[in-house]
Order: sequence, then C-alpha cells, then structure tokens
Amino acid sequence: MTGGEVAGLLVAVFWAILVSFLAVVLVRLAQTLKAATRLVTAVTEQAVPLLGEASATVRTAQTQLEKVETITTDVQEVTSNASALSATVATTFGGPLVKVAAFGYGVRRALTRRPAGSERAPRRTVTGRRLPGQRPWSRRGGKD
Repeated sequence: MTGGEVAGLLVAVFWAILVSFLAVVLVRLAQTLKAATRLVTAVTEQAVPLLGEASATVRTAQTQLEKVETITTDVQEVTSNASALSATVATTFGGPLVKVAAFGYGVRRALTRRPAGSERAPRRTVTGRRLPGQRPWSRRGGKD
C-alpha cells in the first residue's frame, strides 16, 4: 500500500466515524424533539380546559362581587339613616332631658337644705371631738 492509499483509508475511517457520530446525535435530537412535541401536546390538552374553568370561575367571582357591592351600598345607606335618626333623637330629646335632669337636681337640693341654725355633724372626728381647723357647715350647704 502506498502512502496515498493509507491516507485515503484514514480519511475514509475518520469520515465514517464522523458520520456515525453525527447520525447518533441526530437520532437523539429527533427523540428529544418527539418527546418535546408530546409534552407540548399534553400540556395544551390539559391547559385548554383549565383556562375554560378559570374563565368560568372569574365570571362567577365577578357576579358575586357585584352582589357584595349592592349589599355594601345598602348597608352604607342604612348606616347613614341610623346616624341621621340618632342625631334627630339626640336633638329632640337630649335638650329637654338635660333640662328635666337639671330641674330634678335643683328640686332635690332645695328639699334637702337644712333650716337656719342647724349644723351638720362634723365629718372628721376623733372620739367625738372636732379636729383642729375644721369649720362648721353653713346654711347654704357649703363651707364658709
């Protein structure tokens, strides 16, 4: 064999190894692409119904939120009406009730006044004696 034939044989062997390596890589790539295609198909088959269900759920939630908004508006109206009623009742009955209470207090004070010359018992005593600095009560019901 000549040097050219050996070189040709080596190139042919390396070429065959390279083609075999590329064929293996292409087969693996084809398998990976098939697996990815199956995965995308499976995800698509499951995602479409899920998106439909999610859309229905969002529509139901929107309906419920509209109902809650109506209820909230009604509660707010009732609250404002109750506040107005409370203010009206306080205005209508509050003033007269204060006046009646003041009148009752005045009548009670007038009825509990002691006649002139009578003296209340001293508040602080030690064995029946007055403490130093304690003054007798006056007719007006207060201290002199």
